[in-house]
Amino acid sequence: MKAIAEHKGIGKRSRHRTGKSGWLRAAVLGANDGILSTSSLVLGVAAAHGSHRSVLIAGVASVVAGAMSMAAGEYVSVHSQKDSEQADLAIERTELRTDNSGEHAELAAIYVGRGLDLPLAKQVADKLMAHDALGAHARDELGLTSALKARPIQAALASAGSFAVGAAMPLLVTALAPEPRIAGFVSGASLLFLAFLGGLAARVGGAGVIAGAIRVTFWGALAMAITAGVGNLFGRLM
Repeated sequence: MKAIAEHKGIGKRSRHRTGKSGWLRAAVLGANDGILSTSSLVLGVAAAHGSHRSVLIAGVASVVAGAMSMAAGEYVSVHSQKDSEQADLAIERTELRTDNSGEHAELAAIYVGRGLDLPLAKQVADKLMAHDALGAHARDELGLTSALKARPIQAALASAGSFAVGAAMPLLVTALAPEPRIAGFVSGASLLFLAFLGGLAARVGGAGVIAGAIRVTFWGALAMAITAGVGNLFGRLM
């Protein structure tokens, strides 16, 4: 029986990754930004000939301010998306109440466009709307599903938490590294962290690990180099 069920696809877990897209995007963005912004700030202050203490204070400030900024920005952004979704659903509720037959025809036309014959499309539309009219239109007309719907609190917490975790890595290296070699230790460790994060994110998302690692590392190295250069320039001028 188990073999038959597996053959028919009954009880099998889906391996699609779309359900992870919301939290994965926020977590990867947060961790990447945590590593990059904190290490860049540390390198900038170190290049401007700041003391070990001042470099460490700047790193701690970066962790706190960055985590709060990521949480607030992600919450506002995703909540705006949620507001748009709710507004679209409100319109659908009104249309279902005032023009139910038109909504049946609209849903059937969508299925015809996807390849069904008109009689079968009408039958499918009738069955789905009898079961859950709003859900059918949300999914097939608006493209809204439970896996992809906006979750602002989840996104905010994922962004803040992942930023703090990412930022803790270069901050720990800063605290442990000898003052004359802070820049070298922080830049080297941060690039390793970024490469690991890029590869991990690519693997979870189903993309190429090496390409993901190289992409994140390249842009990270560029950002740190520019920040260190600016810090060194202002350190010489002031």
